This record gives sequence, structure tokens and C-alpha cells, in this order.
Amino acid sequence: MFFIHDLERTINLHPSFLGPNIANYLKDQLIADVEGTNTGNYYIICVIETTKEPSGRVIPGSGITEYIVPYKALVWKPFKGETLDGVVTSVVQNGCFVEVGPLTCFISRQSIPSDLKFDGNATPPQFTDNAGQIIERGTHIRVKLVGIRTEVGQMFAVATIKEDYLGPLDISLPFSDTPVSHEYITRHADRDDDRRQPWPCMAISLDADLLE
Repeated sequence: MFFIHDLERTINLHPSFLGPNIANYLKDQLIADVEGTNTGNYYIICVIETTKEPSGRVIPGSGITEYIVPYKALVWKPFKGETLDGVVTSVVQNGCFVEVGPLTCFISRQSIPSDLKFDGNATPPQFTDNAGQIIERGTHIRVKLVGIRTEVGQMFAVATIKEDYLGPLDISLPFSDTPVSHEYITRHADRDDDRRQPWPCMAISLDADLLE
């Protein structure tokens, strides 16, 4: 689930950054430090805005300036019992691993319907019912979280597809470890099959200048 969260970040600046553009330096450093990070309880997706003028002080004996920057951020926190869509990244005999955005989930064999059998001789390895349902690397899948374990800077989850309306989705896109560039998406935008199917979020990176 997504939330708008008020947070604070302490940023230290070298004296060479002090000047009329200090607000820009602070914002750039804030984004570089926190966006995409995991606090152990939630993921910080992006910085929305700084909520007020940051206050700073000079650290005695060093010349370094310390600023406390309050900001508003979009964060994502998964909950037990939440239903999410993800992409299968690995299939093994004991289950499969699924990436749901930045969260990695494991679905054990006991949490997969019994009609889906493991086929280790297939390329790639898969769970299949030999009647159209296939779970393999790159499969889009809907899961339900049944447990979440958090550590400092890390979060892991276990999930199930052994309930109604869960399991493989009717989307077939190639999975790649290499992010898809904006040029690739633009070049394929006129293809009918691509227009009908959403791109998996884990395989797309947008050029920063498109967001300006």
C-alpha cells in the first residue's frame, strides 16, 4: 500500500557548497540519499517536496554544515494479506521467487495449487498443469502475502497463490535483466501486441529528462 509520509533527513555539506544554490544542492543530495532505499519498514519511492526551509548549523572544528531537511515522500509498505502483482524471477523444485517492485517473495511448493506440477526438464524450469497454465521465469503472477520479515535495510516475504483469483496472469512478455530503454519502448509503441500488454515495471527505466 502506498502512503504520503513526512520524514526528515540530516545532510552534511562541505563549505564549498555554501552559496546561492545551496537549496538545489540539498535537494539533489536528499534525492540521491533516500530515493529507492528500504528503511526496514517501508520503501521510499520518491521525494515529493521539501516541506519547509531547512535549518542548518556549522559543526564546530570542521567547517562542515549540518542541515535537517524535512520532506514529504511517497512510500510503499507491504502488508500481510495484501494481494499484489509481480514477475517470477526464478523457479526451483521447492517453489518460485517473485519480484513485486523492490520486494522479493517466495512461494513454496505447498502454496502452489496441486494441479501445477514442477517440470525440471523444461527450458526454463516451470510449474505447469499441461493445460495452458505455466509458471516460469518472466511469468506475470498475482500473489497474496502470508508473511513478512523485516531487518535493518531489508525486507522479505512469503506468498501464496493457492486461493481464488491468484496465480499466473494472462500477460506474456519476455523477462530481461537489462532495463528497457525509452528508445526501445518508443520504437515498439506501434506494435499491436505491445499496445495491448502493460510493460513489467521491473524491466523498464525511463530517461530522467522525460520527467522534467
